[in-house]
Amino acid sequence: MAADKTSLEELSNNNSNYLNDELDQKNHLQKIRTVGSVAMTAELFEKLYVSPQTKVKGDLRKTFGNPTPIALVGFIMALTPLSCDLMGWRGAGGSGAAEIGAYYFFGGLLQVITGLLEWILGNTFSSVVFSSFGAFFLTFGATLTPSFAAFSTYAVAGDPTSTGLETKGFNASFGYFMLFMGLLCVVYLICALRVNICFVMIFFTLILTFSFLTGAYFVLAMNYTGNAVLSAKLLKAAGASAFVTSAFGWWTFFAMMLASIDFPISLPVGDLSKMIKPASSKA
Repeated sequence: MAADKTSLEELSNNNSNYLNDELDQKNHLQKIRTVGSVAMTAELFEKLYVSPQTKVKGDLRKTFGNPTPIALVGFIMALTPLSCDLMGWRGAGGSGAAEIGAYYFFGGLLQVITGLLEWILGNTFSSVVFSSFGAFFLTFGATLTPSFAAFSTYAVAGDPTSTGLETKGFNASFGYFMLFMGLLCVVYLICALRVNICFVMIFFTLILTFSFLTGAYFVLAMNYTGNAVLSAKLLKAAGASAFVTSAFGWWTFFAMMLASIDFPISLPVGDLSKMIKPASSKA
């Protein structure tokens, strides 16, 4: 009987130890969940997502990674070479036709995919921004691709298709596209006043870029040969402005990557979340 009692006590102790180990494991997992559920500050959220923090249902932001840096990679890797082309550095030119692949895959594909992911996470502002710029780069790349016949349609029958680039119809039409991209950036600039200074500067310099591009195509539409020099100067100014845009994009991307791995050094992006109070705070 004593032996049986001892066996029962040992079994009870073993079960107790097993249960304690299981409870410790559950407590440990709970601590991990608690750490992961700590609400980040508005400043950190806007640095990571370049969008004001909004309340959404579910925990998708805790389940999936942050897609925003993917879009920024696509943006800067498409725009930076284009800006150098427009400025004509080291003999570059041709309106960036050599980077058509970068416009499709970096500027277009990555940003459109990220726009969809941002939409799933409930980040409306960044979703719209990335989707629209992804569409811009896809459009720009398609315009430079001969098979889309964007410029060959304007060429006179029997002439080389490239002569369509010199026509009034093509340059005036494409100039309007640049004009309304600039208008879109005005809307984004106003919205970015609730995000950070880097984003404000990105859209401000993009407005300048699209303004110069609009002027370059419009003067070519007026007189392609006579205004060629003026158009070249406007394109160079657009490239310089786009290069400044790229610089702010690279800085923002670097700041995001450091924050994403909890690096001990952080780069400031000029948080503006407290400058303009949200409408919901007045309710």
